[in-house]
Amino acid sequence: MAAKTPAQWKTLFENVPFHRENYYTGPLGPDYTPGGTCLRLWAPTAEAVTVTLYHKGDGGAVLGTKPLVRGAQGVWSVWLPGEQHGRYYTFAVTVDGVTRETGDPYARAAGVNGVRSMIVDLARTAPSGWERDVRPNIPPAQRAVWEVSVRDFSQDAASGVRPAWRGKYMAFTQRGTTLHGDGIHPTCLNYLKRLGVKYVQLMPIFDFGSVDEAKPLLRQYNWGYDPTNFNVPEGSYSTDPTRGEVRIRECREMIAALHAAGIGVVMDVVYNHTYRTENPLNNTVPYYFFRQNADGSFSNGSGCGNEFASERPMARRYLIDSILYWAKEYHIDGFRFDLMGLYDAESINAVRAALDSLPGGRDILLYGEPWQGGASQLHRYEANKANLAMLNERVGIFCDDTRDAIKGGCFDAREPGYVEGKPGSFWDIGAAVAALNSRVLAAKLPGVVETVPAFASLLITYDPLVTEYDTIADAVKKLADADGADAAAGEGRLVTIPVCYGGDFGPDLPFVAQHAGLTEEEVIALHAGREYQIYMLGFLPGFPYLGGLDERLFTPRLGTPRTAIPAGAVGIGGEQTGIYPIASPGGWQLIGRTPLKLFDPASGTLPYAAGDRIRFTPITAAEFAALAAKEGTV
Repeated sequence: MAAKTPAQWKTLFENVPFHRENYYTGPLGPDYTPGGTCLRLWAPTAEAVTVTLYHKGDGGAVLGTKPLVRGAQGVWSVWLPGEQHGRYYTFAVTVDGVTRETGDPYARAAGVNGVRSMIVDLARTAPSGWERDVRPNIPPAQRAVWEVSVRDFSQDAASGVRPAWRGKYMAFTQRGTTLHGDGIHPTCLNYLKRLGVKYVQLMPIFDFGSVDEAKPLLRQYNWGYDPTNFNVPEGSYSTDPTRGEVRIRECREMIAALHAAGIGVVMDVVYNHTYRTENPLNNTVPYYFFRQNADGSFSNGSGCGNEFASERPMARRYLIDSILYWAKEYHIDGFRFDLMGLYDAESINAVRAALDSLPGGRDILLYGEPWQGGASQLHRYEANKANLAMLNERVGIFCDDTRDAIKGGCFDAREPGYVEGKPGSFWDIGAAVAALNSRVLAAKLPGVVETVPAFASLLITYDPLVTEYDTIADAVKKLADADGADAAAGEGRLVTIPVCYGGDFGPDLPFVAQHAGLTEEEVIALHAGREYQIYMLGFLPGFPYLGGLDERLFTPRLGTPRTAIPAGAVGIGGEQTGIYPIASPGGWQLIGRTPLKLFDPASGTLPYAAGDRIRFTPITAAEFAALAAKEGTV
């Protein structure tokens, strides 16, 4: 019989009878006992399977070869009598007359670079006290997540981590580290505790293919988004990648140390593709675990050459099994799915349901990127933003629109975001904050002591003896979601500020005019011709950050800031305008000055507050002098 083409394999794998005949629910992978180990491999298309045993995870002599016996649902198995802990192995799987050597897709340990799988007694890899390790109880309101690479966390000598542990799992276990060992500035776990971080999101820690574990002294670097073995910790992060049990023990020690510090651990998981198509999944059942184009070739929605076929029943089972394994055996507190849009919504919901079935599983986080890396052959309810309503309500997603609105374009550095002053959107967030602040103040919520608005956040201080957090949070959410919430932004007082423009009072007015292509008179008219919202006070006591500057007046800050700016100076900095209430250094373009005494250190009073509106009124030099004498600002 002629060998099947990739397109023919696609037809077979999308055939309902194939799944009915070959779906298997029993154990897979190595089943260890002290008296012997059973190896089970799902390979329904295989004609023959053998296992080769080794003493070492890399090199060394062959200990023996044994055939596996085919059973129901395409599962091949073999019994290895006696103590097998630490024994390495590979399978030889023959499909369509072609034999491929491969590791075990369900392997829990592996040798160098994950080429050979390893039989492991997980009980022997448990660090001291592992049976007492529990997930920290972190209230939803405190779930601040901090992303980090295991290597980046401690690789630099300045981290204060002992040399053998730098860039390794074990760095997370070293306490009391400081910058260059100065005893003052905390680093690593000490730093995380100081920050108040509640979760670390570890960039991929399962075995990835881009770093050669056999060359630990070679300068190599990768974040790990190129997986090889999904159930095996990465070896380059261990102190000894040649011993398969070491990476397991040290990974567990890292997790236990974070838990002891009250910090949860989120895995950044990349099941959406593999580093190469030559991997344990594809070498065992060619084409089955990967989505295919019409001609049978690999679909490439990941942008990495292949994509995982989550909709195929045994692929979905593999995904769920792997997630549950990490949750149960490594006490993982959450999973962040890379390119979650490459999974079907049904599979993601099934993962959520499987986690929920575990003791305390409903507290395990699950969220992901709701998009793809390229064109995909998944055309059935992708787990993306468009199908958010189809996902379990406790499956979280990233919003790239919010991200780009804040930080700027992800793929175009020339596309600014909120923090870079994007025209037309920079003040939208500030307006929403100001509006919410106005509503909170007007509502006179019981227990609220103070509100402090900033550009992108609102701090609300409350008395816990009067009210509870949930009560305040619910009330604020209702105020934020109420119809016409934005209208509250304009409810503040209108404060008029007299300004003498140009001359000695505004030495940079000529430059602003030249930059805008306007006359000085036109600049003054534009600047004084509108009302400005005070979105926050900061930088200096009473310094108002004002929204609403005419786009034609956007002017870059000075290349070299002035060391002294007089109190009352009115300036433009980028897309903002503001007033220096006291003398200070500064880098804004000065266009005028007010004679008013805006901040009185003795009383701490100001003529305005966040949420108020300001209008500038032009005055002459003579009017300035008269008002200055009256205010005592001469």
